[in-house]
Amino acid sequence: MPIFRLKSPEIFLFHNHFNPVSVVFKMNFRLILSFLILGLAFETDAFGQTGAIDHWETAIYAEDIWRYMPGSVEPDTNWRRLTFADSLWFDGMGGIGYGDGDDHTIIAPAISVYLRMPFDIIDTGNIGKAILHADYDDSFVAFINNVEVARSNIGVEGDHPLHNQLADTDREATLYQGDDPEAFVIGKEALRDILLPGPNILAIQVHNIDSNSSDLSAIFYLSLGIMDSGAYYGSLPPWFYEPIPFVSSNLPIVVINTNGQEIPDEPRIIADMGIIDNGPGTRNLVDDPFNNYSGRISIEIRGSSSQGFPKLQYALETRDTQGNNNNVSLMGLPKENDWILYAPFSDKSLIRNVMTYHFARRMGRYAPRTRFCELILNDEYQGIYVLTEKIKRDKNRVDIARLDPDDLAGDSLTGGYIFKIDRGDEGWHSSFPAYTDPGFHTFFVYHYPKAGDMMPEQQQYIHDFVETFETVLRNPGYDDPQSGYAKYIDVGSFIDFLISSEFAKNIDSYYLSTFLYKDKDSKGGKLTMGPLWDYNLAYGNVDYSGAFNTEGWQYDIYDEDGTNIPFWWARLLEDTAFQDQLKCRWQELRQGILHLDSVFHYIDSVADHLEEAQARNFERWPVLGEYVWPNFYVGQTYEDELNYLKSWIGDRVFWLDNHFPGTCTAQVTSEKPTDISLPVINLSPNPFTHSTLLTFDMVNSGKAAITIKDITGRDIGQYILPELTAGHQTFRWYGKDGHGRALPAGCYLISLHLDDCQKAVIKVFKQ
Repeated sequence: MPIFRLKSPEIFLFHNHFNPVSVVFKMNFRLILSFLILGLAFETDAFGQTGAIDHWETAIYAEDIWRYMPGSVEPDTNWRRLTFADSLWFDGMGGIGYGDGDDHTIIAPAISVYLRMPFDIIDTGNIGKAILHADYDDSFVAFINNVEVARSNIGVEGDHPLHNQLADTDREATLYQGDDPEAFVIGKEALRDILLPGPNILAIQVHNIDSNSSDLSAIFYLSLGIMDSGAYYGSLPPWFYEPIPFVSSNLPIVVINTNGQEIPDEPRIIADMGIIDNGPGTRNLVDDPFNNYSGRISIEIRGSSSQGFPKLQYALETRDTQGNNNNVSLMGLPKENDWILYAPFSDKSLIRNVMTYHFARRMGRYAPRTRFCELILNDEYQGIYVLTEKIKRDKNRVDIARLDPDDLAGDSLTGGYIFKIDRGDEGWHSSFPAYTDPGFHTFFVYHYPKAGDMMPEQQQYIHDFVETFETVLRNPGYDDPQSGYAKYIDVGSFIDFLISSEFAKNIDSYYLSTFLYKDKDSKGGKLTMGPLWDYNLAYGNVDYSGAFNTEGWQYDIYDEDGTNIPFWWARLLEDTAFQDQLKCRWQELRQGILHLDSVFHYIDSVADHLEEAQARNFERWPVLGEYVWPNFYVGQTYEDELNYLKSWIGDRVFWLDNHFPGTCTAQVTSEKPTDISLPVINLSPNPFTHSTLLTFDMVNSGKAAITIKDITGRDIGQYILPELTAGHQTFRWYGKDGHGRALPAGCYLISLHLDDCQKAVIKVFKQ
């Protein structure tokens, strides 16, 4: 089957509002977008002609009187045609169905119901678009004048389901729950081939998931985009929002067509996917040919709490024409067949996961590579997504030995394994109580190989290895360099994981989505932490369990619902050797990768990359200024969200600088080496009202400069000091910017630079 292509070059964003338990939106305004894409203030149809949509009107309402027939028998094959005589069918006000209290016409339980609604078109030439809004339970196919215009959750495009055919998956109607119906766009080109001047017919068949189903819903509206100022049809439903054209992007564009199927949680369904990626600096147009990928995929919804959000994320596999896994490179990432389309939603910065994985790779650890893109699913714009590598054993991902079913003894049994600390039922519990809640025991979940693919000997081996490590860690002598914990774990990976988790203060760290792996003994064979995964609820993006607080240790968190954080971290931090390694690694990272200048520069660079697409994303999902579980901070703009992220990181780093235990006696290499020794710096008073005095001692002479920034990293002023001699030096700051203007109360960062090398950063509070 050829891959699906758009019937019209325009894709639309829909302003839908949702109200699940975990999400609150207050949509008390009507959004009408006037931004220009590629300088066009109009829509361009498939023939290169221009015609702006002046306004929208509704031609068919669910509350109209419909002709309908319960699907107890197969209808005449002409039932979809205008000329079909439906006088023997029933009359009834829509919606038509049973079971949810959302129907005006109640019918007896049925597998299917058929509906017909005639409507008149006054002028086919002034209709630019049409939208069929569908609220249904559980599937439907819709036709205008015997031409299919929309389908969901049953069969494939072009077939005619029989009256007793069941829906592919279960689906619940949405209007009675306070949510909007699903929208299906019919483009101008398609309408030219379908609509007739004068009488037309909308014909719809709705199918249930089961013959014993407790509900069925059939609620449909047809609205038309009018290209002049005349009034021809009816007023719009109160929930209707005007669609916004999506023509092009600076990001790659992913187009997925499920051929009328709903995407389930599991199992995966087969769909078609195309990717438009013309390369850096080149626009990607929605009607460009698919040039990065064009073929089959299998796809399913993924995630846990994120499935409660209207913007869903997906797991997919690329397939060949025979249905086998097909290793391909997508958007320049190394070849594989397992991918994630991550959907940032409650993280309104859109970058927390991407940023975390970026820093981990800079630290020398494998973490999933990512690419930002924009997704079109079944002809509907879905916003910004992140193509992400799925964690798996692979030479380009977690590069460990392959573990086959016959690897049951010797060195081959010792690796490779990937497992995680998480919820689940395919794994094992630790014999030791969790650190923060003795009522819980850490649960380890098999990841590679999957539990069903592992032999009993292999399951027992990895269980025993972890058990031995935990036993040694709890007993006296645990810190012995030869026989203690270091014999079993890659200490550096544990340190980097702890730093990453505490830097982000990720609410899920240590006890959810926490991956570990072990290679063969002949290839090192130690237990290694990582890869990092799932940091969208980090960096102050959580309003419970104190995770929003920039102070305190995440490994020491207590959740009233219980946590199974292993005792490992508290125990390791009792060892002075571990503390000292941790301190040295932190200082090394703070001078480079995790220097605030580096962190803020990265955030700014990603924000610049997303500047255009984020506006579309938040039109599609209008969450700015609204609480989305579990936000601690709610910014009114995208810039607010980024500034909060920076401010939170700045405060967190300041706390960690002063609380990471240990003593680093090793020489930490600076990004710009200098022969000037590190000075001792003091600042008093702090907080201050009028001025504060910076004092430091110079061991050698040299050039010096003072830089002032606000907590988001914005430059306030720079002061170049004269060549300084060895000895005691002072600098007084009066709380003003570089132009002599008084600054408001708040937190500021004073940096001392010697010979162009930053030597210290001190946080100061102006009252």
